Amino acid sequence: MSRAVRRCGGAFLLLFLAAVVATTLGSVRINLGHVLGILVSRLPGLGKLVEPTWPLAHEMIVLRVRLPRVLLALVVGGGLSVAGVLFQGSLRNPLADPYIIGVSSGASLGAAVGLLLVIPRGWVGHGFLPLFAFAGAVLATLAVARLGQRRGRLEPTGLLLAGVAVGAFLTALVSLLMVLRIENLQDVYLWLMGSLSGRTWGHLSMAVPYVAVGLVLALFLAKDLNVYLLGEEAAHSLGIDVQRVQRLVLITGALMAAACVAVSGVIGFVGLMVPHALRLIVGAEHRRLVFHSLWAGALFLLVADTLARTVFAPLEVPVGIVTAFVGGPFFIYLLKRGSDFYG
Repeated sequence: MSRAVRRCGGAFLLLFLAAVVATTLGSVRINLGHVLGILVSRLPGLGKLVEPTWPLAHEMIVLRVRLPRVLLALVVGGGLSVAGVLFQGSLRNPLADPYIIGVSSGASLGAAVGLLLVIPRGWVGHGFLPLFAFAGAVLATLAVARLGQRRGRLEPTGLLLAGVAVGAFLTALVSLLMVLRIENLQDVYLWLMGSLSGRTWGHLSMAVPYVAVGLVLALFLAKDLNVYLLGEEAAHSLGIDVQRVQRLVLITGALMAAACVAVSGVIGFVGLMVPHALRLIVGAEHRRLVFHSLWAGALFLLVADTLARTVFAPLEVPVGIVTAFVGGPFFIYLLKRGSDFYG
C-alpha cells in the first residue's frame, strides 16, 4: 500500500469519526451506537441487517438536521482552506485568504443581490445562488488585484490594503440591500456573521460540485505554483506563463470561495490559518499542501461549528464568530512576524 493511499485513508477515517461524534452532540444527546446504526441502515444492502432500536425522533434529527450540517461544515471548511492555499501561493503572501482580500465579501454581495433582487424564493435551492456569488467573487478579485498592483506587479501590502478597503465597501453595499429589503433581513444577516444553522441537503448539493471542480483545478495547477515559488523570472525561464497561471488560480479560488459563501455566509480566517500552519509542517509543495489543507480545513470548521452549537446550548453562536476569535489573534501574529514568509 502506497504512502499516498495510507494518507488518504487516514484522513478519511479521521473525518468520518469526527463527523459521527459531532452528529451525536447537540441540545438532544444521541447515543453513538444509535448514530452509527442510523447511518448503516441507510446504506444500500445493509439496511436490513440493522435492527432499529432508536426513537424515530432521533432518526429525524440525525438525517434531516445534523448530518447535512456536519457534512456541509466539512465541505465548506475544506473549500475555504484550499482557496486559501491558492491565494497565498499565487500572491506569494501568507496574509492572503478569501476573507482578508475581500473575495468573500464580493461573493456575499453577489449572493445577496441574487437572493433579494433576482432569484425567486422557490428557485433559491436549484443551484443559481452560487453563480451570483461566483460573479461577485470574481469582480471583487479583479478589483483587489487591480488596486493592489504597483508597476504592473502585485504588491503584498497594497494588495492587503486594497482587500480591506474593497471588502468594507462591499459589506456596506450588502448592509444597504438589507435596509432596502427589510422583509428579507434575516436571510442576509446570518451570512454576514457566517452560520451553518438550518442548512439542508439542498445546500450541500449546491456547494459540492463547485468545490469538487475547484479541488481538481487546484491539483492541476499545483505544479505551476511550485515553480512560481522560485520567483517570476525563474518561472518565465522555465516556460510558465505567470500571468495566465495567476488568473487561473485566482478564478479557481474565487469559485471555491463563492460556493462556500453562498451556503454558509462569510466565515473568515479558515483560508488564512490552516494553509499557513500546514505550510510550516508539511512544506510548500502545493499538491501535498492542497491535500492536507482539504482535510485539516474540513476538520477545523467541523470542530468550530460543533462548539458554536453546543457550548452555549440551547443558544447557538454563528460559527463565523468562533473562527474570528481564533483567527484574529493569528492574523495579528502574522502581521507582527512580517509578511516575508515567501522570501
